[in-house]
Amino acid sequence: MKLIVLNLARSTTEEELKVLFEEYGAVQSCDLVLDKATGKSKGFAFVEMPKPGEAKFAIISLNNKKVASNVIRVKKAKDKKA
Repeated sequence: MKLIVLNLARSTTEEELKVLFEEYGAVQSCDLVLDKATGKSKGFAFVEMPKPGEAKFAIISLNNKKVASNVIRVKKAKDKKA
């Protein structure tokens, strides 16, 4: 299940995010979205977790949690329309 993580502190790293989500289960991938011009975080990321049950537990546990002084939002990512 692909999750979107919103309102991340600009200082949050991909590794920190991966560690945070691994507390709730296996993490297949973690992609912090970066600004092409500056190379800095845009404040959101995608986390992919192979087991839906673990992903749902991560959503429930991490949505509205304070991480690096920001209250993050976690939800299921919408599928891109072709």
